[in-house]
Amino acid sequence: MDGVIVDTEPVHHYAYVQHFKQLNIEVSSEMYASFTGNSTKNIYERLKETYNLAQDVQTLVETKRNLFNDAFDSKEDLYLLDGVEDLIKDLHSNGMQLVLASSSANVTIERIFDRFNLHHYFTHKVSGEDFPKSKPHPAIFLKAAELAQTPVENCIVIEDSTNGIQAAKSANIYCVGYDSFHSKLQDYSKADRVITHFNELDFSVVKNIKQQ
Repeated sequence: MDGVIVDTEPVHHYAYVQHFKQLNIEVSSEMYASFTGNSTKNIYERLKETYNLAQDVQTLVETKRNLFNDAFDSKEDLYLLDGVEDLIKDLHSNGMQLVLASSSANVTIERIFDRFNLHHYFTHKVSGEDFPKSKPHPAIFLKAAELAQTPVENCIVIEDSTNGIQAAKSANIYCVGYDSFHSKLQDYSKADRVITHFNELDFSVVKNIKQQ
């Protein structure tokens, strides 16, 4: 979802930076970039270990989530990424099943889907917070395929992060890497195909990918 359907990264970044200030820790840009595709829980597990933070992980997660929600509600310039709504509607209208598999929390997924009225396009929504390990572990994509009742060889993942692409490949799923200007310091070398705009995909293109 984040970085593929909507770019909430600036809101997440603002919330994280505010929280890092409260915790009095300095997180390098390289370390922050490595968080992409990880669940908030896994990020704070890593931060707690690295910086010997006193608070428990759940408290840290809730604090950051509250900072995010406050910023999200006040941010008016939040839009779907260019071309993604047309692609979602095109795939859906042609009978292709869409499943969301996002590292975002369930509450964040619901906020985004409510705001942009996306619920009826997707048969299932899977959150990374429901798994003990984040991407690059493949569990979230394997669960998505299971819910879709579709063999992994008939699935396609669209991902914008190094961790997400690795998770897709570890699940033996064809992966389209979305290299947008929002993506920072991500590696697309393991993707089966790389696009820079969603107008490079439509139902006929996606259908042909699976026939190759």
